[in-house]
Amino acid sequence: MLVKTFGSAVVGVDAITITVEVNADRGFKFFMVGLPDNAVKESQHRIESALKNVGLKMPGKKLVINMAPADIRKEGSAYDLTIAIGILAASGQMNEEKISDYVIMGELSLDGSLQPIKGALPIAIQAKKEGFKGFILPRGNAKEAAVVDGLDVYGVDNIKEVIDFFNDEKSLEKIEIDTRKEFYKNLNNVDFDFEDVKGQENIKRALEIAAAGGHNVILIGPPGAGKTMLAKRLPTILPPLSLQEALETTKIHSVGGKLSKETSLISVRPFRSPHHTISDVALVGGGGFPQPGEISLAHNGVLFLDELPEFQRTVLEVLRQPLEDRSITISRAKFTVDYPASFMMVASMNPCPCGYYNHPEKDCVCSPGVVQKYLNKISGPLLDRIDLHVEVTPVSFNELTNKSVGESSNDIRERVIESRKIQEVRFSENKGVHCNAQVSSRTLKEICQIDQEGRDLLKKAMDKLGLSARAYDRILKVARTIADLEKTENIQTAHLAEAIQYRSLDREGWAG
Repeated sequence: MLVKTFGSAVVGVDAITITVEVNADRGFKFFMVGLPDNAVKESQHRIESALKNVGLKMPGKKLVINMAPADIRKEGSAYDLTIAIGILAASGQMNEEKISDYVIMGELSLDGSLQPIKGALPIAIQAKKEGFKGFILPRGNAKEAAVVDGLDVYGVDNIKEVIDFFNDEKSLEKIEIDTRKEFYKNLNNVDFDFEDVKGQENIKRALEIAAAGGHNVILIGPPGAGKTMLAKRLPTILPPLSLQEALETTKIHSVGGKLSKETSLISVRPFRSPHHTISDVALVGGGGFPQPGEISLAHNGVLFLDELPEFQRTVLEVLRQPLEDRSITISRAKFTVDYPASFMMVASMNPCPCGYYNHPEKDCVCSPGVVQKYLNKISGPLLDRIDLHVEVTPVSFNELTNKSVGESSNDIRERVIESRKIQEVRFSENKGVHCNAQVSSRTLKEICQIDQEGRDLLKKAMDKLGLSARAYDRILKVARTIADLEKTENIQTAHLAEAIQYRSLDREGWAG
């Protein structure tokens, strides 16, 4: 007897429906075809034990299992439940009438219970697209799958529940999520706030500009000056995620297996802070069984690289292309996977190995040339993609003990949102461009018209401060954002002057 059940394979951040054909015939062998990996092949032993422990048994027949399409590699243990239900139906141990209406996925334990899977959200989206009535999966993944409207999602704990459901002996509880309610519930739920920061008004201003224009930023300062503390508060002033952005972000985290059981939809911008010992594959994604890397997990959020010069040079260099294209393509001999990677990069670093170069009170003990050698760990092409270079100075005792409360993140965020609205209108006809940091050089000339006084200031800055030619475009982009924050149509000289001061590392002689 031939029975078809349906599962799904995740490729990149999208899913492809897999048809599992189970044929039971005379004989005693077990064959599995359709390009399964070892984890899928091992399902025979898990299924056999699970069925025995729920009072059923593997049929004493020749079983041929085909997983189509055969040119896509089937990986992982999530097909256990799909195959097990097919075997039971093909051997006449359960009713097969309703099986073709559902996508069925889950990893079986030896006692018949189900373990969570990865990629439940993209699988649910694809199931709805292809007209399936419902999706049966482990209870631990039910909330993220239930975000998809128009699809019946059933979370189960044991294979016996699924069998009883198809035999019409028991009903399953349908998981329902109010997507918009879930989205708005945690939209403004943040753990940090800029009102807790004492002093550092110039750094707050720089981060506000970075958030308003989507600019990458690097913070340079001595240990304990507050670089990490300030960076962690940046997501609190970014515009809230739209519902579409929330779904995109949740899909990536679902594929990476990063969602908790209680999470249905990510509604707060992600903040990823990998350790400096990370490998290039872990940062950009890939591996034998491709997974999204940190830059994709930071999609629509912030990627914070603390102690930037301590990262391996090869790791930092792989960031160049994603920072420009806002996506990463993982190419292998037999497949190519695309992951989105539109993130703001925030980096921090000490100015020298000892940490006290240019410190107002402590002396630097580094030998001559060491400071420049330390800074040279960051390549020019990577530095070229960072718009704001901000020097962070230590907070004085008087500022630290001041009891006054600073401006809150909500107040700063309101100004950022107003600035982003201006940019959305400006770039409405430019596909894929949403903020000033994303514009091309051609568009930059159109939106950044400056008068003669502004040109004279730029020329003087480049000559006297030794600014590099690559700083020119960055200064214009930042100046455009400053003008947007002040709701000014044209870039003024004061905007250019402020933008110029955010190019510390471009100055000749900055590091001695």
